[in-house]
Amino acid sequence: MFTIKKATIDDRFLIHDLASRVWENTYGKILSKEQLDYMFEMMYAPGNLLKQMEEWHHQFFIISADGVPAGYLSIEKTDENTYNFQKIYSVPEAHGTGIGRFIIEQGVNYLKEIHPGPFTVELYVNRYNPAVGFYEHMGLRKIATRDHNIGNGYYMNDYIMAMDVNN
Repeated sequence: MFTIKKATIDDRFLIHDLASRVWENTYGKILSKEQLDYMFEMMYAPGNLLKQMEEWHHQFFIISADGVPAGYLSIEKTDENTYNFQKIYSVPEAHGTGIGRFIIEQGVNYLKEIHPGPFTVELYVNRYNPAVGFYEHMGLRKIATRDHNIGNGYYMNDYIMAMDVNN
């Protein structure tokens, strides 16, 4: 059974730990070790997670499977009617259990609670990430590509995927 709870700033260490368990498994065959390390520090150092939570107002969630933390989600409001699912990850041992569907559905349900009227969910997905097919199955569609310079000579080569939600 899956549960979801809003994360607090104290959960940033747990998010860091969960990320360390998913990061190489997700991107190890797609990105160089140097880029993996650079991006992990940029996104998941506890101080950077704190900045995302407090300064950038990303709402993080912790997903548990049978009471054990097994994934996380972060949502950023990018304009009046658009939200970006910044991070959707689960530990490798939870893959295939329905946790990904749960995370997306719960994220959308949360947005329905806080956002009156229709909105769009966007997601940036590495173009070589096998999860692209899963996101399409969940109702997201590819609307564009982006090659986002993240510094140090590295780029995030993504599909921008979107789903319109009538609320």
